[in-house]
Amino acid sequence: MSQDIVADGLNQIMNAGRIGKRELTIRKYSKVLINLFEIMGAKGHISYEVNEEAKTVTVKIIKLNECRAVKPRYYVSIGSIDKYLRRFLPSRNFGSLIISTNKGLMDHKEAIANKIGGSVIAYFY
Repeated sequence: MSQDIVADGLNQIMNAGRIGKRELTIRKYSKVLINLFEIMGAKGHISYEVNEEAKTVTVKIIKLNECRAVKPRYYVSIGSIDKYLRRFLPSRNFGSLIISTNKGLMDHKEAIANKIGGSVIAYFY
């Protein structure tokens, strides 16, 4: 376990998927990780439930090939989003690149539509 809660949470999801588990419990979470799970849930990759009393998140993997945190967190402008799409995603039309902006977390399509840049946090497909 490192200090990066987002990277740890996504690594736990990937490790569970590799051994065939479809449900797991994450003990450490943050608002950024929950917002990332909301985006992943909206795209239909996972479903999650937060237990405030036990301070855990239960994640159910629906359909997910890969999810990773991006280290270091690169700053992208609107013009350079395409470079990172080619670097991290298998295809431009397949998957999502999550960008942390001053308007909150959003995927690359929303960032391009809003003409806003930010830091690359993670990607999934």
